[in-house]
Parts: sequence; structure tokens; C-alpha cells
Amino acid sequence: MKLYIGVTDNNWYKFLATHKPDEVNFWQPGGRQVFKVLEPNGMFLFKLHSPLDFIAGGGFYVRHSFLPVSLAWEAFGHKNGTTDYFAFRQAIYKYRKSNSKMEPDPIIGCIILTAPFFFERSEWIPVPLDWRPNIVKGKSYDADSFAGMSLMRQVEERLRQKSFTAFDSSVQWSEGSGERYGTGQIIYPRLGQGAFRVVVTEAYHRRCAISGERTLPVLEAAHIKPYSLEGPHHPNNGLLLRQDLHTLFDRGYITVSEDLNIEVSKRIKEDYGNGKEYYAFHGKKLIEIPERAIDRPSGQFLQWHNENVYLE
Repeated sequence: MKLYIGVTDNNWYKFLATHKPDEVNFWQPGGRQVFKVLEPNGMFLFKLHSPLDFIAGGGFYVRHSFLPVSLAWEAFGHKNGTTDYFAFRQAIYKYRKSNSKMEPDPIIGCIILTAPFFFERSEWIPVPLDWRPNIVKGKSYDADSFAGMSLMRQVEERLRQKSFTAFDSSVQWSEGSGERYGTGQIIYPRLGQGAFRVVVTEAYHRRCAISGERTLPVLEAAHIKPYSLEGPHHPNNGLLLRQDLHTLFDRGYITVSEDLNIEVSKRIKEDYGNGKEYYAFHGKKLIEIPERAIDRPSGQFLQWHNENVYLE
């Protein structure tokens, strides 16, 4: 098991430490190099720029993805570490030495972290002794090495004081136990809305599950069971759908059976006198299905949608 110390923009950290969101996008302006250091749920720590050679917080790794700036903002908003979309773009153009005319919607690297934590100034941890000033991006440590164990121990001590408990990396995207809101203990890191959107988008290979549409700006991560009704931000409670199909799914005019067949309600024609394009999907299998079983639509959530949302 590894942990990673990432060199962190001080303004990014200061903004997010003030807002304390449930997830963050640790973005990389270059948009070229894949981040492969950590496994899902691995610990990613924030090291401030010199002369502040301290670890000031961190989060738990969800995944790395290359996203257009516009989609990164739609997914994460101020969790990108800026006040608005204009400031976000300008920060990226500054690093890339470009502008909106040269790159209307540049691709950036997104290291998505859930359950971020931010230490008080008195809790900051000095960087390990082998840290070198010429490290630009970051450095990984084995958790069973002397430096790695020392870091983990210091971080865990501070997390215990913040109601975090020991982290079990064998559990993927658990919603944990206890209260969904408030100050209850966090047993395992939860996915936030932005991470849910990206994880579902990637699980379906950026392709609408029903239509096969690949135009990224019109694709949306749909909850099968709404989050407001205790449906989790978990990929097995998601479908990647084109915007119009997402709307019809949420309103009960389309559903997916437990064997992943598409069903289109006769109510579309009854209510709107149309729907020929949508009836062409009726009875067909989903075009795109995630490769990993853990990412595929849960039969439990699909049954809930059929019984509680779908209009017969």
C-alpha cells in the first residue's frame, strides 16, 4: 500500500480549507500524464509550496480522469478550489500559458479525492527528512516504510480527533454506517456528487447506456434511486444517459429491467402524442454495460425504480 504527498497550490488549499467540501478535484493543468501511484481509497496528502514545507491535509483517492475544463467545473464547481468558472479557467490558462481563444475548453488532469481533511495550523506535519526542494509534483511512500508508517501514524492521530476512524482500504465506496448528514463518524470515505458523475461516466466509457451517444457535454450520470431518497453516490446506483433520456428516466417514462432490458412507457404517447424515437429502444438491451461487476446497475435499485417511478 502506498500513500502520496502532492505539492499543493497554497491558494487552492486555503480556499478549500475554508469551505471544507465533501470532495475535491486536485487538478493538473497539463492534462497529459496519467496518475497511477495510488489504488482507490489510497491516502493523498497535501504538501504546501515552500517555504511552507508542511503537510496540511489530504483526502482519499477515487480515480484520475482527463476532463474538459467545462465538465470539471460542472462536476465539482467550487470544489475545484476557485470561486467561479472564470477564475478556474484563468488559473488553468496561467499555468498553460494560453487563453480562451487558443484553447476554448482545454483538457486537464483530474485527481479526484473524497472525504478531504484540512488540519489547523498547529496540526501541520513537517515533510519527511528525505523530501527534496526540487520535487515539483509529489512523492510516494510505502506505508510499511519508516517514513510512510510515521506519516500514517501522525495523520491517523489527527483524523481520530476529527471523528475519522481507522480506514479500511479493502472496502470500495461504502456509504458507511450511522447518519448520512451531521457529525456522525465516517467509517469509510463516501463518494460525492462530482466523483459519482466522473466514476459513472468512465464506467460506461463515456457512452450513453441506452442510445450509445458519445458527445460528452450531453451525457449525464443518472441516479437510479435518487440521492434525496437514500440512493447512494455509488456507480451501481448510476446509469450514464443522454440528457433527454435522463429526464424521461427520472420522470418514469423509461426504465431498465433487472436483466438490463430497456422499457419505454406507453404514457409518452398518451401524455405527449409522440415518442417514436424513444419507442425504438423498447425491449432492447443496454448498449453499454460497465466491465466491472461492482459498477453495473444493481438489481435492487433497478427494481426500486420499476416499482416506484416507472409509469406502466
